[in-house]
Amino acid sequence: MVRSLKNPKKAKRKPKGSKKDEGSSSSSGPTVPAKVWQPGVDALEEGEELQCDLSAYNSYHGFHIGWPCLSFDILRDSLGLVRTEFPHTIYSIAGTQAEKSTWNYIGIFKILNISGKRRDLVPTKSNNEDTDMESDSSDSDEDDEEEGGGTKTPVLQVRKVSHEGGVNRIRAMAQHPHICASWADTGLVQVWDFSSHLHALGEADTATNNGGLNVFNQVPLVKFAGHKDEGYAIDWSPVVPGRLVSGDCKNNIHLWEPASESTWNVDSTPFVGHTASVEDLQWSPTEPYVFASCSVDGTVAIWDTRAGKSPAVSIKAHKADVNVITWNGLASCMLASGSDDGTFSIRDLRLLKEGDSVVAHFEYHKHPITSIEWSPHEASTLAVSSADNQLTIWDLSLERDEEEEAEFRAKTKEQVNAPNDLPPQLLFVHQGQKDLKELHWHPQIPGMLMSTAADGFNILMPSNVETPLPADNA
Repeated sequence: MVRSLKNPKKAKRKPKGSKKDEGSSSSSGPTVPAKVWQPGVDALEEGEELQCDLSAYNSYHGFHIGWPCLSFDILRDSLGLVRTEFPHTIYSIAGTQAEKSTWNYIGIFKILNISGKRRDLVPTKSNNEDTDMESDSSDSDEDDEEEGGGTKTPVLQVRKVSHEGGVNRIRAMAQHPHICASWADTGLVQVWDFSSHLHALGEADTATNNGGLNVFNQVPLVKFAGHKDEGYAIDWSPVVPGRLVSGDCKNNIHLWEPASESTWNVDSTPFVGHTASVEDLQWSPTEPYVFASCSVDGTVAIWDTRAGKSPAVSIKAHKADVNVITWNGLASCMLASGSDDGTFSIRDLRLLKEGDSVVAHFEYHKHPITSIEWSPHEASTLAVSSADNQLTIWDLSLERDEEEEAEFRAKTKEQVNAPNDLPPQLLFVHQGQKDLKELHWHPQIPGMLMSTAADGFNILMPSNVETPLPADNA
């Protein structure tokens, strides 16, 4: 699978204004009901334009940090384990794909004042019978923020650290988020300590650029050159702090064990079981010695580091390359995988001995799956991104209920021509980004996702993604 960003150029900021008032004079013709547009299914006729329905989001923001980023990670912070009240603040890291190798860097950034508004799934009826969902959500989110005396505009603060070559993938350690590992297209895996940059961002006020124009030269804690080729697969253990695995395009996987807070012992003898490039790695959320891998050879493998250098289990998972996998942190028996043919599957690992462990298989996307991740707050929910420029959210616990659908349409007086052939498990479709590459849920803000693409980042909170957490839980 081709993972590089197409024609990487500096991202350009585009104005994102609502067009709902354009052409709305009394002399205009009758309103045509909106239609849900499906890439690869619907054609865009001459004169038609796509518009984002912001009423579908509790929060939606776009930004960039310079060059396009193929990979990023959201950092855990000390601002609260579960946060539901706006405005939000997030910390993240991302690696660039610059036009020239020497221009690359890792961006450590902080976004403050992420605005939004919690909306009812079914809008309350007003006195005006003509009120629709758009008008219900068009009330400015800024009113609530102004009451608190805060600024209404999100603020981006960035610190840049020079990186040798493009960043194929970057991951932060969950237990110590200032420690990050990066896979370079030069074939090097490096581990970094970004504590000084995170401290500087934490101390900065909203008016401070905080080093965004400078690129700092920093020596990594570790620079491992033992892989025979570049790679994309890397993951920190959520159970054992500092334990790491990295996989390359020559089908080798190396195990890293922490020797101290700043040094690692990397096993020079690789784990070998795939016959082609290792595309992704995921540690078990509960077992300290168990991890999973996926490969261009179409298989998913389960490994036990105590049982030698061969996989304990190897599954023919897809008919094409398996690009990404995600292990469910709330239901550790569930492993999902996404393929180059656009399909993704969910397996119950308890059924492996019985042969067919697939409990769900979806063929909605028509282009390669580029990222997949279970929600950290709802065991049945996962998000998927694809090369078809769609980010989709799925709830596997849902089944079609025609009576419930009819009741919802009656309450909302829905005028949108929604396709009838969509899977009932499909909760949300986010579009508008080009060449989507990676997504992550925020581990501490239920319902918030971030995604990266060739034209920058999006932060989004779909209004119909529910969590079991109370609305007033800060």
